[in-house]
Amino acid sequence: MSDSADRRSEHIVRVLVDEFGESMTRDPAAFRRKFRKMAASPFAFYRGSASLFYADQLGDFADDRYLDERTSRVWIHGDLHAENFGTYMNASGQLVFNVNDFDEAYVGPFSWDLRRFAASVALLGYAKALSDATISELVATFARSYLAELRGIAAGGDDAIGSITLDTADGVLLQVLQRARLNTRVELLAAQTTVDDYDRRFSRRDGVFEVDDATRAKVCAAYQDYLETRPESARKLRPVEAQIKDVVLRKGVGIGSAGLPSYNLLLEGHTQALENDVVLYMKQAQVPAVARHVDDERVRGYFRHQGHRTAESQRALQAYADPWLGFTELDGVGQLVAEVSPYAADLDWADVDEPVELAGVLSHLGRAVARMHSVADDESSHDLVDYSTEEAIVAAVGADEEGFVAFLVDFAHAYGVRARHDHQLFVDLFRNGRLPGI
Repeated sequence: MSDSADRRSEHIVRVLVDEFGESMTRDPAAFRRKFRKMAASPFAFYRGSASLFYADQLGDFADDRYLDERTSRVWIHGDLHAENFGTYMNASGQLVFNVNDFDEAYVGPFSWDLRRFAASVALLGYAKALSDATISELVATFARSYLAELRGIAAGGDDAIGSITLDTADGVLLQVLQRARLNTRVELLAAQTTVDDYDRRFSRRDGVFEVDDATRAKVCAAYQDYLETRPESARKLRPVEAQIKDVVLRKGVGIGSAGLPSYNLLLEGHTQALENDVVLYMKQAQVPAVARHVDDERVRGYFRHQGHRTAESQRALQAYADPWLGFTELDGVGQLVAEVSPYAADLDWADVDEPVELAGVLSHLGRAVARMHSVADDESSHDLVDYSTEEAIVAAVGADEEGFVAFLVDFAHAYGVRARHDHQLFVDLFRNGRLPGI
């Protein structure tokens, strides 16, 4: 291995240990599973190594002429890659395809979201054996769509197209929405619960564990506190609604939740009929990777804990967010609470191979990201970002649209190459036992 590869390997180990060291020590088996998933492909590695990505944004990739005092302080998703989009039923009853998974959301440079997404497109294109020229065109399509939507929003005219819904989607995204529309709450409940003695309980299956009486009491007390954090419009419950019927423990084994406990709560629905019961999750929230690289005490001090940060961030970034969304504390640790939605469906990128189809999807996603960045500003109910983000970003780009597009295209290729190399270094580190405690 060359000296440069050795130095990069040491850097990868240092960043991963700084980010996950305590959790790795607490549950090494969970992180072995996590790291094996990350070892599967460069894209999987990229998904699980946001901390490494952000460390690089303050290093080799720190040059960014589109950042100023305002555009460096935008509410961002924090882990914007191609697989963090899907469907949900919003609070107005409309089925939407949009950005999801706000666990890493924070306030920081708007272009970090765009860079992270653009590099994920490069990795996706490489995995599909697309040419560099085609990958450039796809990233450019995303960038132009993002900027066009943001300019339309800033102008307040008809140029902004709006949310991706059954009325506005086409192609693959319309199919995803249509499939999600076929989902039912009954099917979700059938998959996770069983009816016993005329009432519904969680099924005890792989990954689901009983809780003792003391733990159940703590979870129920945390749930009562959570109820006060829901939006005002969602707090008017019927007499039978939202009563806890069952509680189970689930252990997260996904790339982003290794070793973290999560509780599922089964609630009585808005009637005593069994088909409208509700499943919530209560999961421990973590410090977002981007927060380690944003030195802003006002942002850091705004949140009570990480559960509060996650819920507030989702409300800030997602118009008409889940009415069950809220937060609480359990054993002094911040928790995020939200519904396990029956209407969640993800885009399977394996179904999208042709460049023309990919371009259509990325054009939609560019608009979705623009709308996300524009929601959380001076017109929202949050005062952390007290100016118009769309106007600030549009002003920073100015007339330099081609420069802005080229900036994202060049970054996508450069970081795509780095991520592929880092993936191979990571695999060698992991299989040769050079990650401490794993």
